Amino acid sequence: MPQQKDIVRIAIQMPGALPQLIQLDQKKPLSAVIKEVCDGWNLPGPENYALQYDGVQMYITESNRLDIKNGCILRLTKAPGRCADDLHKGIQSSDGGVRCDSLKELASVSRDVTFAQEFINLDGHNLLVKIVEDSRESNQIMTHTLTSFTELMDHGIVSWENLSAVFIKKIAGFVNSSSTDVSMQQVSLDILENMVLSSRQLFLQVKQEVTMERLVAHLQVANQQIQTKAMALLMALLQAAEDADRQEMFTFLNKKNVRQYIYKDIILSSSPVQDEMAHHLYVLQSVTLNHLETRMRTPLDCYCQEQRDALHGLRQAAFETDSENSLSHERRRSLCAKEFKKLGFSNNSNPGQDLVRTPPGLLALDTMFYFATRYPDAYSRFVLENSSREDKHECPFARSSIQLTLILCEILRIGDPPSETGSSFHPIFFSQDRLLEELFCVCIQLLNKTWKEMRATQEDFDKVMQVVKEQITRTLASKPTSLELFKNKVNALNYSEILKLRQTERLHQEETLAPPVLELKERLKPELLELIRQQRLNRLCQGTMFRKLSSRRRQDKLWYCRLSPNHKMLHYGDVEEDAENPAIETLQDKIPVADIKGLLTGKDCPHMKENKGKQTKEVLDLAFSITYDVEECSLNFIAPSRTDFCLWTDGLSVLLGRDMSSESMRSELEILLSMEIKLRLLDLENVPIPDSAPAVPKPPSNYHFCYDFSQTEQ
Repeated sequence: MPQQKDIVRIAIQMPGALPQLIQLDQKKPLSAVIKEVCDGWNLPGPENYALQYDGVQMYITESNRLDIKNGCILRLTKAPGRCADDLHKGIQSSDGGVRCDSLKELASVSRDVTFAQEFINLDGHNLLVKIVEDSRESNQIMTHTLTSFTELMDHGIVSWENLSAVFIKKIAGFVNSSSTDVSMQQVSLDILENMVLSSRQLFLQVKQEVTMERLVAHLQVANQQIQTKAMALLMALLQAAEDADRQEMFTFLNKKNVRQYIYKDIILSSSPVQDEMAHHLYVLQSVTLNHLETRMRTPLDCYCQEQRDALHGLRQAAFETDSENSLSHERRRSLCAKEFKKLGFSNNSNPGQDLVRTPPGLLALDTMFYFATRYPDAYSRFVLENSSREDKHECPFARSSIQLTLILCEILRIGDPPSETGSSFHPIFFSQDRLLEELFCVCIQLLNKTWKEMRATQEDFDKVMQVVKEQITRTLASKPTSLELFKNKVNALNYSEILKLRQTERLHQEETLAPPVLELKERLKPELLELIRQQRLNRLCQGTMFRKLSSRRRQDKLWYCRLSPNHKMLHYGDVEEDAENPAIETLQDKIPVADIKGLLTGKDCPHMKENKGKQTKEVLDLAFSITYDVEECSLNFIAPSRTDFCLWTDGLSVLLGRDMSSESMRSELEILLSMEIKLRLLDLENVPIPDSAPAVPKPPSNYHFCYDFSQTEQ
């Protein structure tokens, strides 16, 4: 007698027959279950049949059968081996219509790994390769062929390195040709990206076959899918390239004004930037800025004539040097030391020592020299203006520049490898050549302005730099689309505005730390926490779209997950990228909340352990999993953002009866408490709140002041 926990109540249907309602014993072999179902419909040859989820091309196997839950609807269909054999024959049919229909179906069923294994065992993938190499079919058939091939290869059963040079040439030809069908180009770009990410040898072959001019042309088309796939291939080529190849590609892209095309045709386009494109723009920004890392981590070499010339070029651009040659060696040396001191170098006799520290290393010299040569008037004005001030009030140009360059490197994250899930890019990066240097030129003048507003002295240097960093960070957070807009915004955020913001934060903090207010907060917390819990559950009911990551490509598959309105079932399933808030009925799989045993985050997640050492900190910070039934079963997530991560982990914690613990919850609780406290203290405005209750006075010496009612009655 099977135990109750091993029994699952499901429905099985087949076209033209009444559905069967059965109790599936999970301990019984799947072949025996299929035989019983076939017997119920009087079907011979049960070995030719298999079970699939209704509406989904996914076969039920011994390895995934535990995912079947009560209430699931399955359908009886052809076994994967039989299906693979039929499609293998259909593809080779002499009838073009049969070939087209077979390839179209193949593109759909190839998403299932069980079918893919059977089809590959028949050498079906090589048959698809031959169709591509011959290139005799119509565009529609070729599109289905390429899509089927991509889906089959995506399972990792066959190595990409086994592909022939002829096949690679054909795929590259589809991308290079301007007359190729759009659907074919889209899939071809996808295939080439997978090749590049698979091995160094394939990278070299693709780089040789694909013309960069065509990739740049694809970025200028109106079709967003082509733009995205072309950008994906371009990023794959940049990331896979060695330093010399990457530099060559950057030179070409700069020559072709690719930045301007991206800015005009993608960022400023009337259509919003999609998540996938946002990721590629982020990667391009990161890879380009990381090109500066070498300079950032290289200290100045005092024996390098070029670097010494740059240093002296800074001095000569700021001060008149006509009579310098007529001076003796000692006088010239003394004059140089004096002028380097006016420039703000700490070591005026050997200013190169100031640039030995890394980071920012030589990058600080580059930014200073760029400012001096690109904006000579502003540079001279900065230096001369501070030279005329008292020693303690002068803003040291060199010291400030070195620290400012370091701040910009931190804000722009120069040196950090691009994240697999990052999508936060700065539109200003694509509006401007040499972004770091141009930002430096704006910010060094901002620094001088802030120095004067603060009436700072040398002792206030660190305070000034903190204010400048806050000004830059707040302004970049507003995503300015041009350098001029950034300049206007950052200069409008002057020291007095920063002081107002800080004062508001300080007053708020002082107000909320009074003991009576803290006591009131504790009384309000339970009610507000319940409000946050309900918000989290409502957010889970709305659902979120997640991405599946693979080792070969980021834009793998999309899936959606949402909580049922009664909070008893977690529904999930694969969706297309353009699907918005899919109905709960369209999500094929579900997990009862009662079956969820635990919530895992970060490196404890099964999908993070599988790729241990390969995941970046950003991915680990977005990963979470739920375990259900038994510990071996888990549903793995990579949140689109840290906010979604907090919402989901909090919501799942509420479902499990645990306390919420995310930083988002703490922030929201603090905001709600602050608002509630402010509303309740409105009547006490400008009335100081004592730290403790007033002392109770001592009892009076007598009570003669009390009125004696008994005497009145007499």
